[in-house]
Amino acid sequence: MKVRIPNQNGGMSQQQMLKKVQQMQEDMANLQADLDEREYSAEAGGGLVSVTVTGKHEVKAINIKPEALEECEGDPEMLEDFLIIALNEAITKAVETGETEMGAITSGLNIPGLPGMF
Repeated sequence: MKVRIPNQNGGMSQQQMLKKVQQMQEDMANLQADLDEREYSAEAGGGLVSVTVTGKHEVKAINIKPEALEECEGDPEMLEDFLIIALNEAITKAVETGETEMGAITSGLNIPGLPGMF
C-alpha cells in the first residue's frame, strides 16, 4: 500500500519552487544594492548634532551646530553622547528598513522544513 504525503509547498512543483527561489534571490540582490546606497539620518540634542549613514552603516556625514559647543559648556562627554545617540538611531533606521523590505520579498515563500525562516 502506498502512502500519499500531502503537498507541503502549496501545490507548487519543484521547478516552480526553484523559479520562485531564483526570482527571490535576484530581487533580494537588487534590493540589497539599493539599500546599501540609501542614506539614513538622525539628530540628537534637539538637532544640535546630526549624522547620516549609508545602508552599509558607513558614516557619510556628521554635522555639529556651533550652538552645540555652547550647550555642552566645555563638556566633551555631552557632545560625545549626542553623537552616539544620533549614530545609533541612524544605524537602527538602516537596519529596520532593510529587515522590513527584505521581509516583504521573502514573506511569500514557504519552504518545507524551514519554518519561520521565510
